[in-house]
Amino acid sequence: MNALVPLLVALPLLGAAIALIFGRQRKVQVGVSTITLTLVLAIAAVLLYAVDSSGKAIAVSVGGWPIPFGIVLYVDRLSALLVVVSSIVLLAVLLFSVGQGAADGDDETPVTIFHPSYLILAGGIFNAFIAGDLFNLYVGFEILLVASYVLITLGSTESRIRTGVVYIVVSLVSSILFLAAIAAIYGALGTVNMAQLAERMSELPQDVQLVLHLMLLLAFSIKAAVFPLSFWLPDSYPTAPAPVTAVFAGLLTKVGVYAMIRTETQIFRDNDVNTLLLIVALATMIVGVLGAVAQAELKRILSFTLVSHIGYMVFGLAVATPAALGATIYYMVHHIVVQTTLFLAVGLVERRAGSTSILKVKGLMRAAPVIAVLYFIPAINLGGLPPFSGFIGKFALFDAAAQVGTPLMYVLIVGGIVTSLLTLYALMRAWNLSFWREDEEQGDESEAPDRISYLGGAPAAATQTERRVIPRIMTAATAGMVAVTVALTIFAGPLYALCASIGEALQDPVVLVQVGETP
Repeated sequence: MNALVPLLVALPLLGAAIALIFGRQRKVQVGVSTITLTLVLAIAAVLLYAVDSSGKAIAVSVGGWPIPFGIVLYVDRLSALLVVVSSIVLLAVLLFSVGQGAADGDDETPVTIFHPSYLILAGGIFNAFIAGDLFNLYVGFEILLVASYVLITLGSTESRIRTGVVYIVVSLVSSILFLAAIAAIYGALGTVNMAQLAERMSELPQDVQLVLHLMLLLAFSIKAAVFPLSFWLPDSYPTAPAPVTAVFAGLLTKVGVYAMIRTETQIFRDNDVNTLLLIVALATMIVGVLGAVAQAELKRILSFTLVSHIGYMVFGLAVATPAALGATIYYMVHHIVVQTTLFLAVGLVERRAGSTSILKVKGLMRAAPVIAVLYFIPAINLGGLPPFSGFIGKFALFDAAAQVGTPLMYVLIVGGIVTSLLTLYALMRAWNLSFWREDEEQGDESEAPDRISYLGGAPAAATQTERRVIPRIMTAATAGMVAVTVALTIFAGPLYALCASIGEALQDPVVLVQVGETP
């Protein structure tokens, strides 16, 4: 099994090189990308089965170098599960982009650039999930960020370049802070291996631990779009091509959340800032969802809901009990899948209606009933209606917080319920106006009904593009993701049991890699 672990990163990077060599041959690039991600999915599934059945993590010191000098790759239930889910999402979005590229040519996703960058992005994500030391985690972040710089500016339109520059500047600030924290930790403790840090961190004074702790949290919070460090996201994501927006929304912020989970549970076990995290979680939920309610453009609505639902994950991390951590992992898996699916569905809406403004789009229920269903199912799931996975994850989080029973926990529970209701309101208002409202209704923004006239000044509300054909593969990819969202509910029992075991394992003083061992 050890030999399989490096392939999770090596295969996407090798695939990117091959795709770059065949830069002008679309079919070859599509085949390379599809085969690569399929192989990674199969390997990750095998590793997940192996670590779950044995109850033991797999650690590999690449090249046989002794720790802490070697690069340590570490696969436990958490990292294997996230690689499996990420592979599924990346495959679905890839198929969506293939359909879009076949219909539109290279304007949105230039074939020479897109496939190599996409595979490099995948390699960075996988590397971050299986990193066993902080510096390799940093390398994973940088790999995916370099690729994301290219993907977010595809098409080179003015709006994409402008928002891409903001995204790059914010990401660089986060990376510099992360690297400075790594340097300080190495200077203080002589290692960046997570196992050794877990053992040695208690040697430092509490105030020094707190400074290092907050530096890492700040860097990861920028990447995870935690309020008030989420200002960059709602403007950056909606301008990118639909497949790029979908994969960014589903995965990139979760890498930041994953890094927070690892450092909070493994490195800073005796230096918690849980009260601060609870306050930040509440602010992230409420401010994010209020931003969603104030938007008139579907991509911006989803971008703000993305921010607000990061708050649920920070909430569960701050509760810090095994039940809360298990619920957080389950909710993270749910959100990766559902948020990606919604962005894909909105991509179909944009092609069919020529706009994503809920002031302009109407009558889609009759004109495109399949798209209506593909939007509706993940929308009510994200809103937390039972019996869907969104409800299961939120209920588990609230139950874990209620077991702690402090007044602040109950405030967070109320905030989480309000956020869920407002999320449902924002998404169902968009459904009502874009799908249910008849196309024959009179009026434009100036004649809009009173219930939506206040949205006329919302950003990007007047955006209009040409209507384009929807290839079947784009609809099929979105439908496949909707099926996965439903599967999260149907198989909630075994999936939640797996997440619960992850939550318990994260509470144990697990040594990621034995000091001096070369597995």
